[in-house]
Amino acid sequence: MNILLIQRDGVDLHNRLFSSETSRMALRFYHPKKTSCGVYISCSTLGSALSLVKELRWYIRRYVREPLFEWETGIFFTHPLAQDVYYERTAVLGPGWKFRKLYSFKNGKIISSVPMTPESAPEEYHQEYIGADRSLEIWCTEDDVEEGELVEETAPQPGSAESDE
Repeated sequence: MNILLIQRDGVDLHNRLFSSETSRMALRFYHPKKTSCGVYISCSTLGSALSLVKELRWYIRRYVREPLFEWETGIFFTHPLAQDVYYERTAVLGPGWKFRKLYSFKNGKIISSVPMTPESAPEEYHQEYIGADRSLEIWCTEDDVEEGELVEETAPQPGSAESDE
């Protein structure tokens, strides 16, 4: 089981995690690897991966766009689906999972999120037309698929109306 922490735009997540003693201590046995889109962490089980994400929750809320869990090579699933599988046991993952998205990356940033139709393959989506250099198949809950396209998240600037609320 592996975790991919997709960093927010403008954040060097690997540097942030290792500049804090608290996160360094939490990660001391995991040996995270820096990737163009964030940080990749190898764990032994889904339970240990969920525990690590929970332990890093402050950093995840602040610096991570989305934590993903690698089911198989190249196939990831969302945090809500991971919780359903592990805690609730309401979802049983297997071939043909019908709630999926395709995330496309360019230079380490998510540039699109496309809901996938059941039984389609990532190769059927022409990512080269939008300039993507990498795509990931993401398995998710039904609610996650219905949310549609990703919305660019930006932190409110100091002095703006949003930060004063």
